[in-house]
Amino acid sequence: MIMPSSRLKLGIPKGSLQDATIDLFSHAGWKITLGPRSYVPAIDDLEIECLLVRAQEMARYVQSGALDAGITGHDWVVETAAHVVELSELVYAKQRLARVRWVLAVPEASAIREPRDLQGKIIATEVVHITEEYLKRFGVEAQVEFSWGATEVKVPLLADAIVEVTETGSSLRANRLRIVDTVLESATVFIMNRDATSDAWKREKAENLILMLKGAIAAASKVGLLLNVRRDDLPAVLAVLPALKHPTISNLSDPDWVAVNTIIEEAVVRQLLPKLRAAKAQGIVEYPLNKIVL
Repeated sequence: MIMPSSRLKLGIPKGSLQDATIDLFSHAGWKITLGPRSYVPAIDDLEIECLLVRAQEMARYVQSGALDAGITGHDWVVETAAHVVELSELVYAKQRLARVRWVLAVPEASAIREPRDLQGKIIATEVVHITEEYLKRFGVEAQVEFSWGATEVKVPLLADAIVEVTETGSSLRANRLRIVDTVLESATVFIMNRDATSDAWKREKAENLILMLKGAIAAASKVGLLLNVRRDDLPAVLAVLPALKHPTISNLSDPDWVAVNTIIEEAVVRQLLPKLRAAKAQGIVEYPLNKIVL
């Protein structure tokens, strides 16, 4: 087997984003296979070399050039103050397609109501640098302690407040914690080494990869609909049919009929199909999508 002269050294995030990232690559067209104890995933693309790296460390390795590119959170780029290029946001997280928030949280019964109430208090968090910069904005001096995990259980006995990441806030509520403020909003990002961005081949390879990943993200919550309708009934169907831009309308062999093809949010299908049937649409087919490239 002849190896390509150029390869993109790509970091895949280990930990909470790992499964979601491998699944995203699958929908984008790349199969990543990981052994039970391996940190070097196999990928079905001879032009890409993968390495499994903790998201917290990704930006540091990309900055040093050990990796050409990687996928991590914008929060970890900020926390490590890494000098890397954020080529694109990839808005997905562990549980859903969304950004995450680092929030200041306290016990429900706490007297802390705003950031200035933290003066002289103890704050536990995994993002010490981000938290210290946040406190500076309010002129607050507090003791910020690094937390290795299970941060929610450290209040009120070990800390007065925490700064913790959340997607939905459910874990905080389950631990009887109240959100005081948002410290930082973050999204997954595709980052690249500054020197690697000057390599035309690596830059193009990265941008093509981003295009497919973003296409897979765009398609994740949507489905395609294909249906037939008489021309006379077409206005009624279009009146109830949402579309990405405009539905595609094609002639059928019977000149009195047309086919309508469109893309919609999967969440609205169950409300939409009865309305389409009432508008006299027939032969309605729902089909899954892998990518939408806009």
